[in-house]
Amino acid sequence: MPAKAPIKVMVVDDSSLMRSHICSALVENGMVTDTAANGQECLNKLNTFVPDVITLDINMPVMDGLACLKRIMQNRPTPVVMVSSLTQKNAEETLQALEMGAVDYVGKPHGPVSLTLNRSKYMLVSKVLNASKIKVKAKSTGRVVEQKTVARPLNMGSLGGGGRKFDLVIMGVSTGGPSSLNEILPKLPANYPYPVVIAQHMPSRFTQVFAARLDKMCEISVSELTSPTALQPGHVYIAQGDANVEVFARGSQLWARPNDESTEHIWRPSITKLVESALLVVSHKKLCCVQLTGMGNDGAQAMAKAHSLGATTFAESEKTATVYGMPKELVKLGGASKVLPNYDIAQALLSLN
Repeated sequence: MPAKAPIKVMVVDDSSLMRSHICSALVENGMVTDTAANGQECLNKLNTFVPDVITLDINMPVMDGLACLKRIMQNRPTPVVMVSSLTQKNAEETLQALEMGAVDYVGKPHGPVSLTLNRSKYMLVSKVLNASKIKVKAKSTGRVVEQKTVARPLNMGSLGGGGRKFDLVIMGVSTGGPSSLNEILPKLPANYPYPVVIAQHMPSRFTQVFAARLDKMCEISVSELTSPTALQPGHVYIAQGDANVEVFARGSQLWARPNDESTEHIWRPSITKLVESALLVVSHKKLCCVQLTGMGNDGAQAMAKAHSLGATTFAESEKTATVYGMPKELVKLGGASKVLPNYDIAQALLSLN
């Protein structure tokens, strides 16, 4: 059997030191690299070096990362991992890149590079390896974020009030999440009758910016969950990054809060913990769980258990999932009521009864 060809990676960064460190980490793990100092040089080199993955800086001279990404996705779709500093400005640009078709991102080492790179190597290498397995499709542009003008009605939510058929919708999502959520949430109206709590694997700086971006483009209200909050219909709550989130009850009212007490979960915010907490306080038949794109299996067993107890569960199909990992695990466990492309999930949520 012929040896498997090594993964080829184009490393694009205007810092020669950063290019050297990234290439070193990738070559140490058996990959082949080429480099470019800006977006235009990257595009020129793609004619002779055909990479399996591109790592792409955002802020570069001549042509920045977003302009380069747009051209890549239009003309030569390739898995792109953004390499970004975790500042608010770069968080906004990185989220825009994910909407434009980048498959993932990794934080740049901060402070003295020599002291922090080792902590970043594992994440960089694992994300490039994962990206090399993803098939991407051409995209023309990212979604334009527009300010919404729809008035938001005030709603009061309770465990059993108002004759509602459901009390809570939970969504779990990881790699590729922004694209799928951008397909689903803008289709929900401002008066959507159920609260929605989302665990998206992201750092805290990103979830803050991500919630603000979604709030601008959606009719339904979207906010980051940073403190104990009474869950209201017509509202989406994005769990704060780097922290777990749990649902609990005060009297007849459902609440949610960040909770960092548990250290047993690999991913944060943990989808598993979110679902397990909901099962303790929500009538199982009044719970809807949605498993979207992502690596691994976070939430799959918990949602399968919820399904077995009577909850409604939707899994994103391979057709639209950037990574058919988490939803595939739910389907394998027989835990999905329906398997749907992301553009049909909103309609399924609107049809809950």
